[in-house]
Amino acid sequence: MDLEYSEEYKAYRDEVREFLRGWPLAGDDANLPLVEQEALFRRLSIEAGYVYRNVPGQYGGAGQEPDALKDSIVRDEFYAAGAPGDLKTQGAGLLVPTLLEFGTEVQKRRFIPAALTGEEAWCQGYSEPGSGSDLASLQCQATLDGDHFVVNGQKIWTSMAQRADWMFGLFRTDPDLSKHAGISYLLVDMKSPGIDVRPLKEMTGGTEFNEVFFDDVCVPVENLVGQRGEGWAVSRATLIHERNLIGNPNMMRDSFNDLLDLARRTLRRGRPAIEDPHLRQRLVEIEGYVRTQETSNMLQFTAQLRGEAQKAMRPMMMNKLFSTDTAQMIQRCAYDLLGADGMLAPAEEDVAGWKRNTTSTGWVEAYIFSLGPAIAGGASNIQLNIIGERGYGLPRDIRKPT
Repeated sequence: MDLEYSEEYKAYRDEVREFLRGWPLAGDDANLPLVEQEALFRRLSIEAGYVYRNVPGQYGGAGQEPDALKDSIVRDEFYAAGAPGDLKTQGAGLLVPTLLEFGTEVQKRRFIPAALTGEEAWCQGYSEPGSGSDLASLQCQATLDGDHFVVNGQKIWTSMAQRADWMFGLFRTDPDLSKHAGISYLLVDMKSPGIDVRPLKEMTGGTEFNEVFFDDVCVPVENLVGQRGEGWAVSRATLIHERNLIGNPNMMRDSFNDLLDLARRTLRRGRPAIEDPHLRQRLVEIEGYVRTQETSNMLQFTAQLRGEAQKAMRPMMMNKLFSTDTAQMIQRCAYDLLGADGMLAPAEEDVAGWKRNTTSTGWVEAYIFSLGPAIAGGASNIQLNIIGERGYGLPRDIRKPT
């Protein structure tokens, strides 16, 4: 595994770094609200060919030729600079690749550009109160009535629905068919009459998740993605992207480094906690998992560069599960180091989004929140089934007849 860039790619890295000197914005642009500054810089980055490199230009992307090494350089340099690069949101990260694969030309031109810049926010309408991990058992109805669908029912655990402009979701359009065959993938305007969003208070104190109720909500037929009744196939494409979004190796390394810093600052019997041999053993074990994930990502990257996509498939299937398990180990260790401070409730600023942990209440929030991603994007037990059955060809788990 050669970790050195060629002279060509070193020059490209220098070019990206020079561009990033423009962030944060200066002059009059620095007076804009932060969200507008980020959208502006993201547009400048697209025009320069750095962000959304592989999204065609006619849909608002940079329209560049695929180059995994350049993608890697851009991702790492933007992350290091704290600059707004590719949005890891449900719109840009999940909907856009799904529309590129299944959307109509009209849908691509209408929805992709604003999702890339973040000017339109999206939420995902999958989970329902009665479906649990068996997503295909969903019951939220979308009845065809002329040139539109009429939606009735409920979604739950809908991240950021209270701030979303649109929802992409799964709805039962053909209740007489088998549960997998009767589902369609629809794009729903969250400002439509009949939609009621109710935030759910989490134990962190935040309200990222919501219930969404639909009462005779009209969705135009042209907002159907793919064919009617074939939404399950479309949704699987979205889920692949969602699971790969969960668990950034750079963020995992940062979290572990923050844990080390906490261990150095925390005193036990008058000495830094990191000098305790039992804690050091625990830290070594956790770093082994962090390094394993980093190495796995490098191997996947190498396989993709060599055109060996199938070789990377099995470890890619493990990314989400491995990432959430490792994150929980990091956050649990930090929580144990807090001692009595672990009884403090997270402060309001701690639940406002991901940030580097520097306070006790920030670590408390991170530990509590780390329990959630093990469920999001497919619970860990479901991931184990997928890895075993589809990755390694093991016999299917026992399931009741459908």
